[in-house]
Amino acid sequence: MFDILYFGLEGDLERPTHLYTGKAILMDPIKLGRQLRTARETRGLSQQTAADALGVPRTAITQIELGKRSVSTLELAKLAECYLRPVSHFFEEAVEAENEDVLVALHRIAPGLEQDSDVSEQVDRCVALCREGVVLEKILGLGPRSGPPMHNVRVPRTAGQAVTQAEQLADEERNRLNIGNAPLADVSELIGSQGIWASGIELPRDMSGLFLRHPSIGLAILVNASHPRGRKRFSYAHEYAHALLDREQTISISSTDNSAELVETRANAFAAAFLMPRTGVSEVLRTLDKGLPARHEQTIFNAASGGHIQAEFRPPAKSQKITYKDVALVAHHFGVSYQAALYRLKSLRHVSQPDSVGLLEQEHFGIQYLRFLNKLDELEKPEQRQYWDRELRSEIAHLAIEAYRREDISRGRLLELSKMLGIDGKTLLVLAEAAHEG
Repeated sequence: MFDILYFGLEGDLERPTHLYTGKAILMDPIKLGRQLRTARETRGLSQQTAADALGVPRTAITQIELGKRSVSTLELAKLAECYLRPVSHFFEEAVEAENEDVLVALHRIAPGLEQDSDVSEQVDRCVALCREGVVLEKILGLGPRSGPPMHNVRVPRTAGQAVTQAEQLADEERNRLNIGNAPLADVSELIGSQGIWASGIELPRDMSGLFLRHPSIGLAILVNASHPRGRKRFSYAHEYAHALLDREQTISISSTDNSAELVETRANAFAAAFLMPRTGVSEVLRTLDKGLPARHEQTIFNAASGGHIQAEFRPPAKSQKITYKDVALVAHHFGVSYQAALYRLKSLRHVSQPDSVGLLEQEHFGIQYLRFLNKLDELEKPEQRQYWDRELRSEIAHLAIEAYRREDISRGRLLELSKMLGIDGKTLLVLAEAAHEG
């Protein structure tokens, strides 16, 4: 059984975009119900809250989510507003089946991108480069990018469940990548090694990143490069969580508008645990002679009597108190912001709630301390523009040179790609010719 819904035909019903005006979309009610349930749970709302928004009994929401009750366009619009989703969000499968261009879908879901011409141009350029990369891989006979393993984990129902899922997945992913507790040198490079295009671009200030999945580009992560480098690394890890857990979405946007959603809480918790693993943080604190228990008892076997001796160790008073300089050194070690390190220490119970308030107020001392030791590494400043998309450009350049070397693309095509990459065509041609001669 299928429901046919018409958009743009019912009174003053808000139209998601002109793409749907007067257009009938065939939708499986079971799939629609599943999407509505996921959207509700993502927002952390109960069925009763959704029922109140519609003015219907809770059992009606239950029937809708099971696909046993039809949904009018007016009801769908109300639910979409309640779940902070455009109506079109619930028809992404139908739209994708019609091969909607990924840029059209992106600008439809995130209309704010078009308000700044520079932002819109950069997004379009990055997507175009991803497309070229997919084309070059096909030309070279490489298989389609599958990306990292996808984890079928249900949308968390509570913030606690979101954090638990994230911590477990972060540990599993570090084990899979065989990186132990070490800090990650270059997060965008790691993401690229997992078959995901990665790039920093200019985005609206309230938007930290995007995760895209589409047949024409594969998987792509774009993060706000105007943010400080430490925060940018965190955004890469955050979007990587969406690639691992939320890949059924064609487009996932991380911004202040949806930061309270449980899937965003999970992605943030994953980023913190992935960049700053629990054991790794403890190891760093031990090198600073911090993180020891207030009292430690040991039981020692007595060889003479056959019994045992109790020994108690107490660290010197105030020696275990974590200060702003300790937080700063943890941040430097893992390449994250002072605030990200502080919140991680707090979540791991190395810092109490009252102490965290004071440490947050001392952030400027932490930054000054790192600068004094020549350890700041510009974590609190944005990267220079020429480094924003270096990972994406390097991958496309590598594919282009290899395709030219095999004579799969012409000299003219290579020069066209150099313009898209924003690099000197003559230099790229020299490098490609050298590889061809070799």
